[in-house]
Formats: sequence, C-alpha cells, structure tokens
Amino acid sequence: MSGITPTVTTVVFDCTDLDAMAAFWGGLLGMKTTSREDDWLDLEPLAGDGPVLAFQLVPEAKAIKNRVHLDLDVPDIHAAGERARRLGATPAGEPMGNPRTPFQVWRDPEGNEFCFCTASGM
Repeated sequence: MSGITPTVTTVVFDCTDLDAMAAFWGGLLGMKTTSREDDWLDLEPLAGDGPVLAFQLVPEAKAIKNRVHLDLDVPDIHAAGERARRLGATPAGEPMGNPRTPFQVWRDPEGNEFCFCTASGM
C-alpha cells in the first residue's frame, strides 16, 4: 500500500539480564520501568513522548558491533562518560570528531554501543 508511513514506537535491545539493563539505561536516562514480563521490559518513552526503550531477553550474549545505536546529546561528554562509567558503562575509545563538537563511543554493561555527542563543545 502506498501512502502509509510507519511510526517508530519502540527501540528494542536484546539482552541477557533485563534487570541490569533497566538499572543502567533507566539510571542513565532518568527513566522508570513501565512494564515487566519474564522476557521483556519497557522503560518510559524517550523524551516523554518518543519511542519506548525496551529490552528483550535472549539466551546469547552480544557478539558483534551494533548495526544501530543511540546518540545521546549531552553538554559535556566527559561528565556524561564518568556518570555512565559509575552505572557500568565502558568507553569504546577516546573522544573523536571536531574538538568543538566531540563525540565518544561507549558500551553499556552488555556491550551495546552508544555515543555521547555535544554540539556545544567540551
């Protein structure tokens, strides 16, 4: 059918530990769990009215680089990185890009990559 444009309602991460992922991502983004089943967990919608961040329990651990990742806009990638580290993230490398608008790749506790980005500089 032509003329039908899909809407992104959910961004789903496969994971082996729902509680650890909810604690990390909920803590990092300041979001609460809204729904929990044995093999699925939803956090609040991103930015209040955006897609739901969800986690699906799978038996296998992450094995390769993500094909999709989240870019998180922050005023200071270093401060955001230290907060993420305290929650269980690890850096995947050093800050990159333009020194006035750097970004840095991080990994959540299960190895999923995400980036801290800033438009305002370091």
